[in-house]
Amino acid sequence: MNVSLPDSLKDFVESQVSERGFGTSSEFVRDLIRREQERLHLRTLVLDGMASGEGSVIDAAYFDALRDRTRGLTDVEA
Repeated sequence: MNVSLPDSLKDFVESQVSERGFGTSSEFVRDLIRREQERLHLRTLVLDGMASGEGSVIDAAYFDALRDRTRGLTDVEA
């Protein structure tokens, strides 16, 4: 796949490759594509969660119970 970019975008890509430690412009573009995939996946999860119905109250008691459950899992796995 070949992508044509105007000079201003080429300059931007080249600066990002240099500043962020990518070996090539292809690595930079692959990273952008992976991030976009992750963003779309997260968006889908959020929308699914919103459509799943009314949520529960998240307060100190919720987090206490969550910590208790987590401790129970680590005790079983150890």
